[in-house]
Amino acid sequence: MATPRPRARLLAAIIPMVQECGVHAAGLTELLARSNTSRNSLYQHFPAGKGELVEAATRIVSRVVQSHLSAMADKLPEADSAEQWLDELFAFWREPLEASDYRLGSFMLAAALDETNAAVQDAAGQAFSEWTNQLANGLVSSGFADDAARSMAGLLISAIEGAIVLSRAQASS
Repeated sequence: MATPRPRARLLAAIIPMVQECGVHAAGLTELLARSNTSRNSLYQHFPAGKGELVEAATRIVSRVVQSHLSAMADKLPEADSAEQWLDELFAFWREPLEASDYRLGSFMLAAALDETNAAVQDAAGQAFSEWTNQLANGLVSSGFADDAARSMAGLLISAIEGAIVLSRAQASS
């Protein structure tokens, strides 16, 4: 099996670092050690540095979550029960949180709180909007009125993000 290229290693390393300690505390020295990458490679692939790397990672995380939400939205109309559907929806976040012993939090929440990088905050805001729209569309297709679906989807995304914070703080799902 081929070793991932430096760009891929940097992206793979920054995501859990941001989940663990936030954007600001994700230091370059630790990033380079975790990714087994040189400082030169970082700036070759991300000329603007860590901020550009975090922005790229934000877009990747957004697409991964968007894919899960799309699949879950498609399953909603045929779900056996709301409880079963919600459990499957939440498992996407719960399982890695539990597996990390509650060390890995919400990447997107950390990105949204990065007040020093407007591009990262914008990417996080866009992700939250896209996720909300994806869930709302699923709710509409299962019979919810458009306004109610948008409100419920926003509540679900907020509940998920808030539950991650509480789970980390209380070391419990």
